[in-house]
Amino acid sequence: MKSTGIVRRIDDLGRVVIPKEIRRTLRIKEGDALEIFLDGTEGVFLKKYSQIKVLSDFITGYAECISAETGHIVCISDSDNIIAVSGMNKRELVHKRISHDIETAIDNRSILVRNAKTDEKMIAITDEDETTHGYCSCIIAPIVVSGDPIGAIIILTKDTEVVLGEFEIKFAKATARFVANQMEL
Repeated sequence: MKSTGIVRRIDDLGRVVIPKEIRRTLRIKEGDALEIFLDGTEGVFLKKYSQIKVLSDFITGYAECISAETGHIVCISDSDNIIAVSGMNKRELVHKRISHDIETAIDNRSILVRNAKTDEKMIAITDEDETTHGYCSCIIAPIVVSGDPIGAIIILTKDTEVVLGEFEIKFAKATARFVANQMEL
């Protein structure tokens, strides 16, 4: 484990403040769930909790079904990372941190549609490098559980002749709603 050199005291209610710089770096926002682990007998380890990661096997299978039906690349993310990818080389995207644009779409609970033919700028999918990796069209549909945005369904294509439209938007919305319903069970 890496030391930050920051020391905080526990208050009388047992609380400790996570410094703003660390919260910003780890994208921890007010209301985020943290999972608590014990590191042997001397340490406590906090990890951002992802509801979607809990169902990663189910999510991966579902992404594969959507990709097979639509013929497009399908990614499912939590609010930080891409959890499942189908329809392409998974190593390019899986477990990568999502871009700021996708994070904003998730936080705003809004569908985001970009097509290279009609929009000035395509959005980056990951924040590793802010490039589009050759994607020509994308749809991002946030997954909202009990009013809280927890991730997104991302449909992509590299085919310059394909423009994702109403069918794919409805498919992405329905998929996001289905995944949200699974989280509520």
